[in-house]
Amino acid sequence: MKIFWFVIYNFLFYPILFIGGMIGTLFNKKIREGVKGRFQSKKELKQFIKGIDRNLSIYWFHTASHGEYEQVRPVLRGLKEIEPTSLVVVSFFSPSGFNNVRDDNIDFAFYLPFDFYWSVFKTLKMIDPKKIIFASYDTWPNLIWASGKLKIHTNIFAARFDQNTKKLVPIIRSFYRNVYDEFSTIYTVAKTDYKQLKKIVTPEKTPLIRVLGNPRYDQVKSRADGFTKDRTISVLMREKRIVVGSVWPEDEKVILGPIIKLLKEDEEASLLWIPHEPSEKYVNSSLNLFKSEGFDSVILSNNKKLKFTNAKIHIVNIIGILPRLYWHGQVAYVGGGFTSGVHNVMEPAIARLPVLFGPRYSKSHAAEELVLAGGGFSIQNSTDTYDFLKKLLFDKNYFLSCSLAATKVIHDNLGSATRVVRGIIRD
Repeated sequence: MKIFWFVIYNFLFYPILFIGGMIGTLFNKKIREGVKGRFQSKKELKQFIKGIDRNLSIYWFHTASHGEYEQVRPVLRGLKEIEPTSLVVVSFFSPSGFNNVRDDNIDFAFYLPFDFYWSVFKTLKMIDPKKIIFASYDTWPNLIWASGKLKIHTNIFAARFDQNTKKLVPIIRSFYRNVYDEFSTIYTVAKTDYKQLKKIVTPEKTPLIRVLGNPRYDQVKSRADGFTKDRTISVLMREKRIVVGSVWPEDEKVILGPIIKLLKEDEEASLLWIPHEPSEKYVNSSLNLFKSEGFDSVILSNNKKLKFTNAKIHIVNIIGILPRLYWHGQVAYVGGGFTSGVHNVMEPAIARLPVLFGPRYSKSHAAEELVLAGGGFSIQNSTDTYDFLKKLLFDKNYFLSCSLAATKVIHDNLGSATRVVRGIIRD
């Protein structure tokens, strides 16, 4: 069966995906940048390998993008503390990760090579890593199969397998079984993920599976420690501001109407609006829309001099500062829940904000935990948005209980980074 899926993937699935990507370069700047970067990375990787001591251990980490790298960061930090002489190379799938991640614990960063068997095999031979570690979900079959052929230890941590995963559909499961069976170790986020994964892998060929949590909780807590001053102030002493982070057009259709209604009903309430992709066109369009509703609105575009005015609405045209912004509000809405899946809900939770998000949150362990704890709320429509926001903004006791519950979720899940580092070194 492995040979069957190897042939199907290499002669049908991936060629179609690759051709689609090449066509996409004609229309999408991000895809074009990623393809160009892969050719450049190949040359730069060769130069890096030539200049290193080959007696040192090399760990190869792979993550999809900037957001997913936040799971990797605390693990790298812990690994370097224990093995300071080891080298760490990190591959990224998308330009958002390659261009924006800055970490002193990374010895070399590059784009993940195209997943042709011959290209990843050649890259593996060149790097000769002690282990390859994947973060969460961005696994590539040929890279995993080639690693198995070369007897290289492969690991995936913070693995998630939600209750509705399509990986349990018989034909799809057959494919993924031949992928996950090749892993040496798999660390899942929760016991439910562990049970789902057990249904996918072959019982007699099961890799070592452990439940070790999600290191992203540790990274969110570590980053929040930098806001010591803000954390000593009661959340009720902050401005009565709704922080809408990583908003997509699909979110906007549901939440914009009720938010505007609440802003008109409550003179003290204000809004911090942060688009997922703050293009000049979208930001200006949002500015005009809010002004047409009679609101005093301004654009924040200076990262170094982030200064709030008396305006009712602030629209953010800056990338990479969202975690800081949650500390300037009382309630948060996190986007993505009406598209492919909700974005990072941990950042507003650690800032003591009750969190609202759309219905597609099954891939987020933190979102599930927030809902269970009463610190997070999944909305289905505009009515839900209005009702939840109004109760949080006008009922002080209810707000405080939700605020406490949101932060408690983060603290209850700390320690995963240490467990993952220990597993990577020992298993």
